[in-house]
Amino acid sequence: MDSAAVTVESIEIADPAQAWRDAGFTVDEDGICRVGTVRLRLAGSAAGRGIVGWSLRGVPASLTDLDGVPAAPSAAPVSAPAAHPNGVVAIDHVVLLSPDLDRTVAAVCALGVEPRREREGRLAGHPIRQVFFRFGEVIVEAVGAPGAGGDGPASLWGITYVVDDIDRAAALFGDRTSPVKDAVQPGRRITTLRHREFGMSVRTALISAPIL
Repeated sequence: MDSAAVTVESIEIADPAQAWRDAGFTVDEDGICRVGTVRLRLAGSAAGRGIVGWSLRGVPASLTDLDGVPAAPSAAPVSAPAAHPNGVVAIDHVVLLSPDLDRTVAAVCALGVEPRREREGRLAGHPIRQVFFRFGEVIVEAVGAPGAGGDGPASLWGITYVVDDIDRAAALFGDRTSPVKDAVQPGRRITTLRHREFGMSVRTALISAPIL
């Protein structure tokens, strides 16, 4: 399978549309928030909590999950991006959190997508291993504790968005976002949204555009 053909069509999120509008996202009347080429489907709180599934292009028609994350094949055309008052222009990456990173990486590789790079880091003070894949426009960052082999499914843990002006975005959110700081990626800067204050259940960060 050609890994370039595997792309994210949509991500389903168990949040009310109004919470995202309050956070400066444009949401269509049908509950779709179009970010770059990806549709965020806001299914409401009755659907659960956080990211509850996604649809992928270029995957087998029989796909029902990706290492426990509900998944569905899609042939839907690429979404036309919306303009967002908060300055979001695209998804930079989604975090795929795993209790058994080797197992999750194998599941992604089984789709024909090869890792782009790997690094060691820390999350909430704990050592982590990160393996990066590219699903079209979106980077998928698989994260887990080094050497861990826990049970249970992987989960889509959070989303980081590219904004056109990180300082303007931070000023817009005021005290509902963390101070802007240097990102791990050289030359980029990042801030974390206090998402719960908007009624959002997905961990959300904003990052400046890549240095070309």
